[in-house]
Amino acid sequence: MPRIMCLGGLVVSGLVFLLFLVNFIMSIAGMGALFRYQSVLMDIVFLICSGTLGYLSWSAFRELK
Repeated sequence: MPRIMCLGGLVVSGLVFLLFLVNFIMSIAGMGALFRYQSVLMDIVFLICSGTLGYLSWSAFRELK
């Protein structure tokens, strides 16, 4: 069960990272953003947080082996 939770954290982290990376790139390129009325700073914060979640999930998964 703990391995499934770690893998779930990795999947969620990856999805959030991709979503906000696409939003960040679209807002920088001037194509509009997926989430209107939101700032670039929010994208950067969510990218950092999802990266941190991914690192923590990966680290916990390695310790379970």
